Amino acid sequence: MTPPKASELPLILLGAGGHAKVLLALAKSAGHAVIGLCDPDLAARGETHWHGVPVLGGDEALAQIDPAGTGLINGVGQLVGSRLRERIYTRTQEAGFRFPPLIHPAAWIAPDVTLADGVQVMAGCIVQPGCVIGENTILNTRAGIDHDCTVGAHVHIAPGATLCGAVRVDDGAFVAAGAVLVQGLHVGAGAVVGAGTTLIRNLAAGQIRLGAASRLKSKFICTSGSA
Repeated sequence: MTPPKASELPLILLGAGGHAKVLLALAKSAGHAVIGLCDPDLAARGETHWHGVPVLGGDEALAQIDPAGTGLINGVGQLVGSRLRERIYTRTQEAGFRFPPLIHPAAWIAPDVTLADGVQVMAGCIVQPGCVIGENTILNTRAGIDHDCTVGAHVHIAPGATLCGAVRVDDGAFVAAGAVLVQGLHVGAGAVVGAGTTLIRNLAAGQIRLGAASRLKSKFICTSGSA
């Protein structure tokens, strides 16, 4: 028997915060079947449903689920300095689960764009030809990714951020809301481009660029390639 395509799998949502709420609405809009939710806090409070979706329990509930027949949605948001979202994705993927890419019907993706597993493309996002987007990456509301950009794994491109042509963003980086990266730049692993910043030169791994004055600070959180 041929296994189902990832895009055809019924889905279980992990987490019940604000990011999870947005993803639940996205999944429903895109016609996906969300059959349950895992969240330790809801389970501890004895909640049985969340926004109409059955609460299956905490993380341990996945042990009762067949990974060959069920996909997951990573509903944990990407925060600066936290690798929780990445750890959840890696742990459950190693257990055999798949994370189908999710694309809001109001987003536009060029036909030749490559989306890895777990990519989440929110409403109003535009991804132009020649782009490659790595696994477990968020392209948030109204983000613009222009031609020939490469975005690594576990990256967050926040609402309203713009990557001009041929920008490269390495694993674990965070491009905050409304930031603009001019064409051809390279943002290193784990770096942070602050909200509203216009980045006009490369940003090394583990550094932060903040504000209109482009203040540069050392970043002391672990990058994606660190333990």
